[in-house]
Amino acid sequence: MKYKRILLKLSGEALMGERQYGIDPDRLAEYAQDIKTITDQGVQVAIVIGGGNIFRGVAGASKGMDRVQGDYMGMLATVINGLALQGALEDADIPTRLQTAIKINEVAEPFIRRKAMRHLEKGRVVIFGGGTGNPYFTTDSAAVLRAIEIEADVILKGTRVDGIYNTDPEKDSKAVKFESISFDDVLQKGLKVMDTTAFTLSQENELPIIVFDMNKIGNLLKVVAGEKIGTEVNV
Repeated sequence: MKYKRILLKLSGEALMGERQYGIDPDRLAEYAQDIKTITDQGVQVAIVIGGGNIFRGVAGASKGMDRVQGDYMGMLATVINGLALQGALEDADIPTRLQTAIKINEVAEPFIRRKAMRHLEKGRVVIFGGGTGNPYFTTDSAAVLRAIEIEADVILKGTRVDGIYNTDPEKDSKAVKFESISFDDVLQKGLKVMDTTAFTLSQENELPIIVFDMNKIGNLLKVVAGEKIGTEVNV
């Protein structure tokens, strides 16, 4: 395997499958089996998952809700998704721990860096819920922050498309895909990979990002093995 320790970033919307909202158990089971293919190879896996399938703070704020309250609701949504993913992973016989940035001791461990790294070294998948624990920060920022803290080799951003394009491939049939691209070029071209805070943090710490299609079974294993799947953003 090319990468020994990864941070997998999943959107909350990815868990909906073909549904309009909520969680699709079949999609969860597919993800769990995909993750098992790499944990069986000894790869250490940490996961950050969004909460957009349940609640999105920015959307709530746009309709008159207090932004801070909305963001905390979004953090709780990520914990719900984390619990669901933990259940699916454990059903696949993958030992898993859920750590949260906000304390919910009855359902998850608090985030403690050393403890998280110890879990990874013991072969457990660690899911980080609750974002960064602060409003105004996205789960993209949480993903980059946690990846740096646990000394991950790479951030793998699983999406619905198979990489980064010059325009939205779901709207433009002539969109051109980048096989690899530098951080500077992403910024110059105005491409949306992650929010600016998260992207800048990744750039400053020279932490590569690979954007790939997570919904195609087997892609995760290919990416971790070093195959040219998706688009790599590097220095």
